[in-house]
Amino acid sequence: MEREIDLKEISDGRLYTVNDMVKIGCNDCQGCSECCRAVDDTIILDPYDIYQLERSLQADFSVLMQDRIELSVVDGIIQPHLKILPDGKGCTFLKEDGRCSIHNDRPGFCRMFPMGRLYEEGDFRYFLQVHECSYPNKTKVKLKKWLGIPEIAKYEQFIRDWHFFLKKVQNMLKETENDEIVKSINMFLLNRFYVKAYETGASEGNAKDFYGQFYERLHEAESAVIR
Repeated sequence: MEREIDLKEISDGRLYTVNDMVKIGCNDCQGCSECCRAVDDTIILDPYDIYQLERSLQADFSVLMQDRIELSVVDGIIQPHLKILPDGKGCTFLKEDGRCSIHNDRPGFCRMFPMGRLYEEGDFRYFLQVHECSYPNKTKVKLKKWLGIPEIAKYEQFIRDWHFFLKKVQNMLKETENDEIVKSINMFLLNRFYVKAYETGASEGNAKDFYGQFYERLHEAESAVIR
């Protein structure tokens, strides 16, 4: 999701990598689930998030769409996001005790919070959103540990490639005046990257490699969509 931000107003003025220590430790959020309740439809899900949910819940995209996720148009592209319950109940995966029912497989935005990403010149770095988490007396944690994502180098490369692919598509759609073409491209991307089930290997107890599947789809989409 594209946002116009002033880092001086929302951050501590620093940019971080996964090997940096950041003051974000919150005692495992003991007694607090505010960030899981004070959200709307902003938790956008990328293909890796969907793969994780399908693997964890042993459910395909159509099942997730029943009561776990919804679709919205983000910067001109249809993308899924976590479904949020009414009346301040928060994320659909938030349990009554205030804990996350999919914590080990939670989406990237949830893992990163209260960090954000700043994309520049084909790369990105992280920044700390100093006004987002009210938990007191935070401690320093290495960002790599905070994210808790296996094969972090592969994951970050995926994040770069996915982000800048979407940017190319967004720029192309802005120049497209034919609504039917815009709709066709959106449906193609939605089906290729989300609706088409990922092989997770759940039945064998060994998840298939996500990145190989993603890059096959990405190369196909680049050839079919990017002019």
